[in-house]
Order: sequence, then C-alpha cells, then structure tokens
Amino acid sequence: MTLELFPKESASQATKKAAPLADRMRPRSLEEFVGQAHLLGEGKVLRIALAQGEIPSLIFWGPPGTGKTSLAMLIASHVQAAFVPFSAVTAGIKEIKEVVAEADRRLRGAGQRTVLFVDEIHRFNKAQQDAFLPHVEHGTITLIGATTENPSFEVIAPLLSRAKVLVLQPLSEPEVGQILSHALADAERGLGRTGAQAAPEVLEAIARWANGDARAALNLLELSARLAAAGPESDVITLAVVQEAAQHKSLLYDKAGEEHYNLISALHKSLRGSDPDAALYWLARMLASGEDPLYIARRLVRFASEDIGNADPRALTLAVAAKDAYHFLGSPEGELALAQCVTYMATAPKSNAVYVAFGAAQSDVASAPAEPVPLHIRNAPTALMKELGYADGYKYAHDYDAAYVQQEYLPERLRGRVYYRPTDRGLEAEIKKRLAVWRRKPGA
Repeated sequence: MTLELFPKESASQATKKAAPLADRMRPRSLEEFVGQAHLLGEGKVLRIALAQGEIPSLIFWGPPGTGKTSLAMLIASHVQAAFVPFSAVTAGIKEIKEVVAEADRRLRGAGQRTVLFVDEIHRFNKAQQDAFLPHVEHGTITLIGATTENPSFEVIAPLLSRAKVLVLQPLSEPEVGQILSHALADAERGLGRTGAQAAPEVLEAIARWANGDARAALNLLELSARLAAAGPESDVITLAVVQEAAQHKSLLYDKAGEEHYNLISALHKSLRGSDPDAALYWLARMLASGEDPLYIARRLVRFASEDIGNADPRALTLAVAAKDAYHFLGSPEGELALAQCVTYMATAPKSNAVYVAFGAAQSDVASAPAEPVPLHIRNAPTALMKELGYADGYKYAHDYDAAYVQQEYLPERLRGRVYYRPTDRGLEAEIKKRLAVWRRKPGA
C-alpha cells in the first residue's frame, strides 16, 4: 500500500507557480523516491526498519540534492509520525525546548510520535547538540539530522552514539535522468502543462552537469524551459539553451568542509605517486570548483619540502616561483604556472628524508631535557666567556681538508644521533655518498 506524504490540498499548494520545480517534484511516496538503493532496496537497512515501523534516530550524511529532506519526510509519513522541520541556521536552544515540549504533548495526548528533522545539523554548536540528547534518549523525539559534512568531525560523540549514520550517495546520471523525465512529463506538478520539450540527449546533458544533485538538475531544467519559451523555438529545450542557462558546471565543493580536504589529498597523493596526469586533473577540479589558487600554491610549497626535499631542491624554488607568478598574473593566466609546478613535482625524484629527519629531531626536543649548548661550539665575544671555556677546543672546518673535521655538535645525551638519512634518489644520492664519508672519517 502506498502512503501519500501530502494531502490533496497540500499537493495543490505545491503546484503554485511560486514554488520551484524542485520543491513541487518532491516524491510523495517511497515508491516515487529515486536513488539510494543501498539503503532502500530489498533487505537493506532502511527498508527493513520501515517494514518494522521502528525508525531509530538517524543522521543522513551526503552531498546536496541526494534526497535527505525528502527521505526524512517520507519516513515520517510512512510511520504516521508528525514531521517537524528544524533549521540549524535560524534556531537555537530556546526553539529546541519549544519543539520538544510540543512533541511531548503530542506523544502523551494522541500517542503520535514526532520526527524532528534538523537540516544542516553540523551548524549546531556542542551545547545545542547536547540539548537533544535527553529527548532522543527518552524517545520523546526521533531525530533525523541532515549534513553535508563528515559527522565524525561535526556531530558530538554522545549524539552519534544514539543515532545511526546513513551515507547518501550522489545520484547516478540515469537516476537524475529519470527524475528529469518525470518532471518534464508531469502535468500536475511538473512542466507537462507548459508544453516544454527536450530530447533525451538534452536531459542527459543536464544530468551530467548536475553532478549527482537532483535539485540542481531540476533547477536547470526549469530555467532552461523558461529560456526556451522566450526563444525562437518556443518550448523546445536545446543544448544551446541548457548551456546558456547553466553558464558553468556545478561541482561539489566546500572550501571549509570535507570535500576540500578530499581534493587536496587527491592532488597531494597523485604528486607523491608521480602521476602528472592525475595531478593535473585534481588541480583543474579544485580551480574549477572555486578553490583559492594561492591555497594550492602554499600546498605545493609544502609538498616540495615534504615529499621531494633534497632529491631535487629546485622543486622548492619552482614552487615559490609558481606562487609568485600566480600572485603577479592572477587567473586564468597564472594558473598555468601552477600546472607547470604540478607536472614538475609529479615527475621529480621523491624523498621524504628531510621530513622524517625533522620529525625525529622535533621528537627529541619534545622528550629529551633541554641540555645546554656544548662549550666548544659557543661564541666567545668577551674575555669572561673565554675564561669560562666558551669556544675552547672548537675546530674551524675551513682549516681542514675538504673543509670538514669531525667533532661533536649535539648535546651530550644525544651524541651520535642520526636524523637525516638521504635516499638513493636524485641529488640525495650524492648527498648520501658525501655523508657516508664524513660520518666514518676519523677526527683530526
């Protein structure tokens, strides 16, 4: 049996011209819902919970336009619970208390459960999230939170332990195409009554552009239909019309969120793995998504020291030069300097010996006592310092063959410690040979 989400009068209201197409086309039943088969398919976790009529508190984690809000509404309808939307952007603890009090009255009076849907739950601070805990624990509300951010970082642990996290995936192009076709044909809520037409390849182009976001796809379809209605081929949505409406491709990105770190990680690992093609792709993705090019430049400077180091010291010079070039030229011209830097670093010999050595030295600084500088390598600019033994016994390297003499420079407790171990790659191979001679050469 299909449970309808909206009563007739509500469905009528949804067809008003003022309502965006994406809002009008929200699925009215689970049968109309498209996507997320890994949650709603036969034998899957959410399908089983719905069949049993027992819905735990949930956190929906996924990118925009994947159905988080619609699915929460359908769940509430399916279990015949009151659906109360709540925005983390505009509400605070006072509003939480009011909503919970009403949910308690509803449960005690009519025995009806309340699904409290919290959009952008990651925007709540710790105190606000804490306010939900006792009411979730006592069953006063069934909390369904929606977030585009990783709940591990943005939702407090006590709340995570009381809710099940469900990951929603970006919709596939065929799934987005199915939603578009339905919207184009639907005369009650969609564009069917307008006479708008679009060939299959046009809908496929919109689905590709949307990048798994059904809301973005429907918004583009609606805008394209309006442009087509005003054009020479009235009501025919062509690829040219879609391109005019789109202007640029929508890419999932949040410069403060997880996708920001996912993409810079992909770029960094492609460089470390010596794959210039993948590195160029991730660079282009980040730039097209609106990332600050100077942030990328800073990461390239870091990479030059961390993953190339002395295997090719020119990498650091080039990274700083690429940063300066972008700063001088701006976009789009300066982006080519970043691309040049990326390809150079991807194909350069790799060494993390400096990174490892510095980390080991930092560890000793943190764990070992801060011993005094050995007397023989201290400066002695005054007579008193000379009397106290400062600089006594210091061997001036330039007085010896090859400007090298073996003597201790580390504090007593760290004598003989070796931090830097060059690799056999690039220039470090020569550095390794030089150090090998110096480290075994007897003192003079």
